[in-house]
Amino acid sequence: MSVKEQILEKVVTKEKTTPQNELVLYNDDVNTFDHVINVLIHVCSHTAEQAEQCALIVHYKGKCTVKTGVLKELKPQCEKLLQAGLSAEII
Repeated sequence: MSVKEQILEKVVTKEKTTPQNELVLYNDDVNTFDHVINVLIHVCSHTAEQAEQCALIVHYKGKCTVKTGVLKELKPQCEKLLQAGLSAEII
């Protein structure tokens, strides 16, 4: 095979896709920004900056995806958010 033929050869790649679920946090009139931020840091392993940005998005937009991944990883995190008094679900 010549160099020219190698360059023109079509490369086919296949990606294995894993279904991604979203852990969504919803706004409420009960929890403080500090509480939401601390819970996101503890439960979702967010940095302080990530947690603050998510809290602001939730406040202004009504909801925010705080984590994506496979269901078995998100389920315990969602339960912990709910136990902390936050409103969340996996979609």
